[in-house]
Formats: sequence, C-alpha cells, structure tokens
Amino acid sequence: MKKVVWGIIGCGDVTEVKSGPAFNKVENSELLAVMRRDAEKAKDYAERHNVPLWYDNADDLLQHKDITAIYIATPPSSHLGYALKAIQHNKDIYIEKPMTLNYEEALVLIEALEKSSSKLTVAHYRRKLPMFLEVKRIIDEKLIGDINAVEVKMKQSRQAALVAKTDSNWRIDPSISGGGYFNDLAPHQIDLLLYWFGNSIDFSGESSTEHSKPNVASKVNGTIDFKDGITCIGHWNFVAEDTEQIDVCYISGTKGHLRFPFFGNEITSVVEGKTKVMTFEHPKHIQQPIIEATVIYFLGQGENPCPIEDGAEGLQIIDRFIA
Repeated sequence: MKKVVWGIIGCGDVTEVKSGPAFNKVENSELLAVMRRDAEKAKDYAERHNVPLWYDNADDLLQHKDITAIYIATPPSSHLGYALKAIQHNKDIYIEKPMTLNYEEALVLIEALEKSSSKLTVAHYRRKLPMFLEVKRIIDEKLIGDINAVEVKMKQSRQAALVAKTDSNWRIDPSISGGGYFNDLAPHQIDLLLYWFGNSIDFSGESSTEHSKPNVASKVNGTIDFKDGITCIGHWNFVAEDTEQIDVCYISGTKGHLRFPFFGNEITSVVEGKTKVMTFEHPKHIQQPIIEATVIYFLGQGENPCPIEDGAEGLQIIDRFIA
C-alpha cells in the first residue's frame, strides 16, 4: 500500500477545520468519501471540501473497495458499532476521543481488533502538538528535576466555553456522550498525563451531580499514581461562575516547575529561579500532525501515535472517577 485512502463517517463540526482538510494535505493520504445520515449535509460538505464521493449510509462507504481507512468522527455512542463494522471490512481506523462510550465497550473493541488485521489510532491529537511535545521533552530531560507533584485544575461554567457548540448539546446526554463535559474535556488531559508519565499504577476518584442532570457529573476529584512516586491530583468543576473559569496544569520538580493550560498555547517554566514563557502557535488544522503520524503508521513506516490500549486506560480512569 503506497497511500492511505480515507472515508469519513460523521462529517460534522469537528471535521470542518480541525481534521477533515488535513487528510488531503498529508503526504501519501487522500480523502475519497464522506458520510453523514443527513444527505443534504453530506453532499454540502463534499462539495465545499472537494471530496469526490458522499453517502448517507455508512455501509455504502465501508463497502467501497478503494477506501483503506476510516475516520470515525461521530459522537461516542456510535463509535463501537462503526469501528466493529470497519474491522469487518478490513479497514484501518482513526477514531475520535473518547474512543468508546465507556471502558466496557473499549474492551470489546480491543478484542475485535486483536482478532483482525486492522490497525487503530485514537485521535488524541494533543500528543503531537509542539506545545505538549515540549512539556514531554522538559520532563524526559529532567530540566525541572525529578517530578514530585502534578495538579490539574479545570473550572468551567454550565455553558463550558471550551466545548465546541453544536445544534444539539449531546455532550450532556449520557446516552450519547457517556456523561457530561467531564467526559468530553478530561480525556484530553488524562491522555497527556499517560503520554508523559506512562501507565498508571493506581487511581481513584469521586464525583457529584450537584446542579446538573442525572448521571452527568458536575464536579469531579481524582488521583492518579504513576511510577517513580509521581501522583497527579485533579479537580474539575463544570458549574463554576463565569468569573472563576480556569484551565491549568502544574508540574513541580526538584529544580523547578511548569504551569500551562491544556486548552491554550503558553507554557511558563521556572527553573532554579529563572522564569521563561514560551508561546506556541497551533496548526490551522490542529489534528494534522497526528493524522500525518497515523498515515505513516498505517503504511507500516512508524509507530502508532496513540494505541487503543492508551485510549482504553483513559476511559477506565474516567469511568472510575465518575462511578
């Protein structure tokens, strides 16, 4: 296989700028078809983005012999079903986060993938952004010394400004999203922690549905233990006042510390008393770097930038925190 030929299932808002156009900008990659259940919207997307084919039925797209890989960009409740169908058709898979509705579904997908020849990458695109690669470099090279404390704080209002706006707010419908805003935003944060510090050793948490809908966590507190005695403490509040909104990660070491937002573009480091502020410009198509790495992986020329096991571990932690 000399190039990856893509079909997108679910050409909604996330595919307009963040991901969709990147499939034709990456070397050895081509976007051939898109699918959306609303035929008018599928056709409109295809025409605006110069995509040759469009469908309103996923089975028709999956049966196209020239398509070698599927990007699943629908809400989480349909991820497992579409991924299993893609595996049945021997397609490789790039799947939006969270990978499935919950950890139980993730185990079903892992088992199916192990019995197939398909490859799968989870779309945790922040792993490949220069800003978070710089955080990893600082940690790996021990520029702030040995890590001794990590803290994540997020406060958002009931209309969470960091959440992409959609026609229907499915993100706070547990049957579609798995929970609420925590299930939508925390996967980014938890995945980066796993990327920086490796597999967790233990984790525990608790949540509240105060001022929220049934089964939708409004406040979450959790602890994740990693190797080398590194512990991360996380606090999330999605019913905060507008004036209280915050998104910050603190990583402290024996020589200094880092402070940065997960949904921003600036890192402040303090090393042995010297402060440095680094500002980053994210790519226009923010998923392009990980899509490039995914294409290389699908072509057998590189490692998986975000394996299914990492996506599953993140879901296991999330499920425990909101149980």
